[in-house]
Formats: sequence, C-alpha cells, structure tokens
Amino acid sequence: NNSYHATIKAAPFEALYGQKCRSPVCWTEVREILSPELIQETTEKIVQIKERMQAARDRQKSYADLKRKPMEFQVGDKVMLKISPWKGVVRFGKRGKLNPRYVGPFKVLEMIGDVAYKLDLPES
Repeated sequence: NNSYHATIKAAPFEALYGQKCRSPVCWTEVREILSPELIQETTEKIVQIKERMQAARDRQKSYADLKRKPMEFQVGDKVMLKISPWKGVVRFGKRGKLNPRYVGPFKVLEMIGDVAYKLDLPES
C-alpha cells in the first residue's frame, strides 16, 4: 500500500521496507543491501513506528476523553441494562438485531466494584 498514513507518518510499504515502493518500471534498478544494515534499519523503523503509533493512540485518547464522563450510581438508583443480541443473552427476549439494546429500568441493590453493580432483576 502506497498511501500515506498519518499515524505512522509514512506509507505502510515504506515503513516496512524502509524505501518507497518501486513501480515495475524501476525494478531494473534493484540494489543490494547487506544483511546487518537491513536488520539495523528495520529495527530502527519498527521502534519509530511504535513510537508514532503510541503518540497517535495518546492523541486519539485525549480527544475521546474530552467527551467521556465517569458514570457512578448509588444504591436505589434506577438504571437501564445494556444487552447484546450477539453474546447469547436470551433471558430478556429473542435474539436479533432489531430487539431493544437496553432493558429495564432496574434498581441498583449494591455496588460490587468500581464499575460493577448488583441489580434487582426479575425472576425467570
């Protein structure tokens, strides 16, 4: 792939092989690269790509965190329970993509962990 990627600041081919992709017209100009030099260049490129990918992840995380708010519930609050039809949750009805994604509201009985709560679910 010869397209420039902002995350690694290079084309994937260029990042992998350390040079621009040659078209069939340039294939006659193949040059030899010694193995130790190739290994050193590849290792340096891998380190550089990892650093750039980490910087891109950090940048994307900072953008996402601007809109993210921590959710905390108290005992007695009413909450909606998110269910996934693809994970085999058939307790709340048939599986399928047209079913509701949330069921409830259910009362919070106790806080189990930082993000885990015990809910007052109906018997079935």
